[in-house]
Amino acid sequence: MDNRYQVKSRLARGGMSTVYVATDQRLDRDVALKVLHPHLVNDGNFLDRLAREARAAAKLSHPHVVGVLDQGHDGDTAYLVMEYIKGHTLRDVINSKGALSPRLALALIDPVVEGLGAAHAAGMIHRDVKPENVLIADDGRIKIGDFGLARAVTTTTSTGALIGTVAYLSPELVLGKAADARSDIYATGIMLFEMLTGRQPFEGDVPIQVAYQHVNSTVGAPSGLVPGLAEEVDELVQWCTASDPEQRPVDGNALLAELRHIRTNLTDSELDLQPPAAIQAAAAAGTVPDAGPRGTGAPPAPARMPSRMPGSPPGQGGPGAQENQATQTSPGNHTELLAPIHGDEVPRGRPTEVISRTSNPTTVFATPVSPTPASSRPGPVLPSYGFDDDDAEAAPLPLSKREQRKLDRHAQKERSRAAATPVRTLREGNSRRRGALWIVVLVLLALLATGAGWFFGMGPGSPGTVPVVANRTVAEAQRLLRDAGFQSSTQDVFDDDVKAGLVVGSEPGAGTEIRKFQPVSLFVSKGPQLFPLPQLTGKTLDASKEALNGAEMALGRVTGKFDEEIPAGTVLGQAPAAGTPVRHGTPVSLTVSKGPQPIPVPDVRGQDQEEAVRSIEAAGLKAVVADETVHDRNVPKGAVVSQEPASGTLTRGQTVTLTISEGPKLVKVPNYIGKQVREAREALEKRGFEVRVNEVLGGFFGTVRDQDPVDTEVPEGSVITLTVV
Repeated sequence: MDNRYQVKSRLARGGMSTVYVATDQRLDRDVALKVLHPHLVNDGNFLDRLAREARAAAKLSHPHVVGVLDQGHDGDTAYLVMEYIKGHTLRDVINSKGALSPRLALALIDPVVEGLGAAHAAGMIHRDVKPENVLIADDGRIKIGDFGLARAVTTTTSTGALIGTVAYLSPELVLGKAADARSDIYATGIMLFEMLTGRQPFEGDVPIQVAYQHVNSTVGAPSGLVPGLAEEVDELVQWCTASDPEQRPVDGNALLAELRHIRTNLTDSELDLQPPAAIQAAAAAGTVPDAGPRGTGAPPAPARMPSRMPGSPPGQGGPGAQENQATQTSPGNHTELLAPIHGDEVPRGRPTEVISRTSNPTTVFATPVSPTPASSRPGPVLPSYGFDDDDAEAAPLPLSKREQRKLDRHAQKERSRAAATPVRTLREGNSRRRGALWIVVLVLLALLATGAGWFFGMGPGSPGTVPVVANRTVAEAQRLLRDAGFQSSTQDVFDDDVKAGLVVGSEPGAGTEIRKFQPVSLFVSKGPQLFPLPQLTGKTLDASKEALNGAEMALGRVTGKFDEEIPAGTVLGQAPAAGTPVRHGTPVSLTVSKGPQPIPVPDVRGQDQEEAVRSIEAAGLKAVVADETVHDRNVPKGAVVSQEPASGTLTRGQTVTLTISEGPKLVKVPNYIGKQVREAREALEKRGFEVRVNEVLGGFFGTVRDQDPVDTEVPEGSVITLTVV
């Protein structure tokens, strides 16, 4: 990449990019190189948006956010350079440990929320919070990554596109609405639920079922799967995962304050609560026991009054928490203290109940008095039973912060319940009229009971089991649902396994028991989703493999073929052809050029020049005769002395150079008659002659008496005969 980053190995591959470990050769450090898939850069404006988001993410310097170091593009490749965190992800922790104790889960989620809070304060939204994006370094550092990428990718998609992992998508993202910091909070709540229970709250056979549940269901309390879990932890999860964004924390910093408050106030036994052995065993085996009907996330928690107003932190009163206090009475009204409505004893610190009685004929309602803050309370407030204050001693008893929070929450529930409960009537009325009224009431109640019995026993409110409708026609599936008493609607979805026109499944799923008035959605297959094959002809083999990976296709058979014009390694053809609509995973066969076919060089040395040229040209090569000739005592004149190259292979049309012989060189033979034989021999051999000596009378004197030939030119290497006496 720009000759700066040297890729060492691949770390992971996802739906938007492939991540590599690379070395920054300029700074000599390891970095994480995220290379975006080619289909994300088809939009001409995408690179500009990616650059802006990368610059914004690079300005976010926080110890719990993975830093963005660089961004750029090299040809058709767009990439991000990020801080390399050597370690593992939160997904690895969940996969290996299953459900975590509250202490460990809250400790792991704390830096994630802190990092999100810093990003939200800087005006950034993550949009893809999930365990795979929470990195845990070997030295214990925890960071959240991929800031900037999700936003840049979102801007290249249509309004209705879903960017992110469906298990963590907030309802507003599923519905195509704008995302804000509260969408990140929703995903964080789903992630905390999974850490505490070892499973995700919503599951389905196809992703659209999970998305449907995000919109139409609510996340259950994790204590439904992990009995004994602190109520504050349940409220924290359900606060984060409220369907209405207005009822969630406004951003990461608001969530962080409440998270740390809960961690501080929980007892050691609550923090160290271990999940049931069945959940841990199931997690180790790769399964999780079913806690209830799909779509609820967990069995419904026992009904209880809300302890906070929408948008307020768990355990605290929100705006309007005191709206039910008694209205000041007008002249003629009078107010008195009566005994508490619920039981004879009131917990320490509980405020007294005030009954507002008016002079008009009406009923009397218990109306709460705002509790005095714990810091200013002199001691427990006891109810008045008509005695003087001196009759009831109120010795102040100190309360812990946790006990005080529980007490305040309990008091808020009791006040809300009491405010809507009539205590008694203030006018006696006519007894005969009252008797007739009671008869009418009883008749109405009987009719209501009968109607309710029919509705919930045999009518639309009666329970029924969703039948199996998979792999049936729409008409058959609708008939089965109609016979079972259900109303149905259809949604078209792509499916690689189910034939077009048949039902893939239903939501709720088959075997689920629901009330018959609840709608059932049928998912009808449109067949496999087809995608056009990319153009591979003319690309290199490596580039073709990358293009197939980006299009989520498979590489089929690769065949080599010699080609005199196309360089080796270039794709000559593909099957199926480019643009053919096929499903993901379809193998594509490639024909790849092996370059020009090699031709062995014929050996024509010693052949006559014309014959040698014909042999070379017949092999498909070009013969060139060198301008210079050479003398050679062994090669006759006009024959080939040498060639270049003499062996090996060439490609068609390449040149072989031939050197032609002039025959042996003529050398003049000097006259050595009268010379000593030793001197004559040495001189002749230096000139390249072969010397033969004939001795007469034993050659006693060693003098050359005769020489043949002599004083003439003969070919180099000729034999010279010396006669010696």
